[in-house]
Amino acid sequence: MKNVSTKWVALGIAAAALVLAGIVSFYASGSPDGLTKVSEDKGFASAETEHGAKDSPLAGYSAKDVGNDRLATGIAGVVGVLVVAGLGTGLVYVVRRRDHQPAA
Repeated sequence: MKNVSTKWVALGIAAAALVLAGIVSFYASGSPDGLTKVSEDKGFASAETEHGAKDSPLAGYSAKDVGNDRLATGIAGVVGVLVVAGLGTGLVYVVRRRDHQPAA
């Protein structure tokens, strides 16, 4: 079996994540998530309040001011993947640099 470089594996995973976030995410279940379902079943859903990020550009898993629902959901998914990947990459970079510094 041919060895596959880490770079190609990482690119494949990134491509799969972007496809899932950008295309497949629109077809996710419209049912409430676990916490919302429990609050409805137990009768305290009416105590829900608005959060501070309700007017943010990606609130509600959809990009604001995009007329097409599929496109708005896909954009929000892709931006989410890119933000998480960027934060993760930055964290790995910081931790790796700190580990390789000589002891004082």
